Amino acid sequence: MSRAVSAPFPPDRRGVASVPGPAGASHRGTGTTRSGGASRAVTRTISDDPLGGTVRRTVLPSGLRVLTEAIPAMRSVSFGVWVAVGSRDETGPQAGAAHFLEHLLFKGTNKRSALEISAEIEAVGGETNAFTTKEYTCYYARVLDEDLPLAIDVMCDAVADSLLEPADVETERGVILEEIAMHDDEPGDEVHDLFARAAYGDHPLGRLISGTEETVTPMSRRQIQGFYRRHYTPPRIVVAAAGNLDHATVVKLVRQALRGTPLDTDPATPAPHRSATPAVRTKPATTLVEPKETEQAHVILGCPGIDRLDERRFALGVLNNILGGGMSSRLFQEIRERRGLAYSVYSYASQYADSGLFAVYAGCAPGKVDEVLALTRAELDRVAADGLTEAEVARGKGMSKGSFVLGLEDTGSRMSRLAKGELLYGHLMPVDELLGRVDAVTVADVNTLAAELLSRPMSLAVVGPFGANDFAAR
Repeated sequence: MSRAVSAPFPPDRRGVASVPGPAGASHRGTGTTRSGGASRAVTRTISDDPLGGTVRRTVLPSGLRVLTEAIPAMRSVSFGVWVAVGSRDETGPQAGAAHFLEHLLFKGTNKRSALEISAEIEAVGGETNAFTTKEYTCYYARVLDEDLPLAIDVMCDAVADSLLEPADVETERGVILEEIAMHDDEPGDEVHDLFARAAYGDHPLGRLISGTEETVTPMSRRQIQGFYRRHYTPPRIVVAAAGNLDHATVVKLVRQALRGTPLDTDPATPAPHRSATPAVRTKPATTLVEPKETEQAHVILGCPGIDRLDERRFALGVLNNILGGGMSSRLFQEIRERRGLAYSVYSYASQYADSGLFAVYAGCAPGKVDEVLALTRAELDRVAADGLTEAEVARGKGMSKGSFVLGLEDTGSRMSRLAKGELLYGHLMPVDELLGRVDAVTVADVNTLAAELLSRPMSLAVVGPFGANDFAAR
């Protein structure tokens, strides 16, 4: 199980920045109403995109939503169950509950043992996995199109009707503690968590998704069970599938799989996407150092960014590409290509419903940290003061558009796009419209954002062979 990724098939952080998602808006297209026995499910065609397949959306009476993208040319289907709950929805003593639960839902149901859950999918050559983020959790499978009914039954069963047996809780507690220890041995990952803590302090966005040894060790089955039934409700759930499929059949199979489970509930309205207000305030700029005897120093320098519904997110994607989104980026060229100071250097933006961060990461020899930080700060100051050229902005826009379209060439990415559009934005922006929003970004848009963003006070996170106060005056 993946502990902290942002998508089932996440891009390399060093690669081109992905195109931001759509703004919240009502669904488009004509609607039809289908009878489902004594209850009614409302189905709408969202889009029939020339650059994608036909996308349809059904809201079941329980409030659970089903979205599909039919792509007849594919011979596979990716199927996911997405839940609008993540680590930011935990209280302090619950830290790690969402991730703990993600592990447990594969340990057995009233219909299947843990072995049967994995064996049934693997027997047809499929794969299953799950991941927890700060704002949502996903369980997904990828199978041949003919095996989609099996995938739907297995995944819906696991998410809806897990037993959470006491013995399994203890087994997975040990697994998660090992996962936390393994993470502590990966300073390149640890520095990102340290930077989040520098930015958000004790707010849930600043905590580890996995929780800590101190919170996971005493967590009881009763606490996890309560978290499960409180948050895993139909209005918070989006089912998404992409590939060679028929929408009506998927809806029928989902309803069959959930019948008689705790997700077979009374009529309800889908939950709205997470609100952007009130905004989460970041902490004043600070420096956090995690002393660790490593061969390489890992540093992140960053500042408050923008939330995911901010109209400037398209300009931010372009700015990110130019600064540190690829091998032609300013930071990569200056720090690695010209000076050979670091193997890995890149920038990235983290965006949440009500907050965001912009940061630069570098991994280098401990003796080169001062030079790398000085060059990074100088480059950010230069862009803030002088702006970017028309040619650079054109290249950044091309990177955004290309990475987005190329990312649609597998069913997993398409499934993820459907679910995140619905869960995070309440709307799926058509491909052409999204590309048009990137095209509409001007040099002035990027430079205005750069001047504001890169002039903000910067926090610093460092993991490496240093003392806790070594960077106090830097």
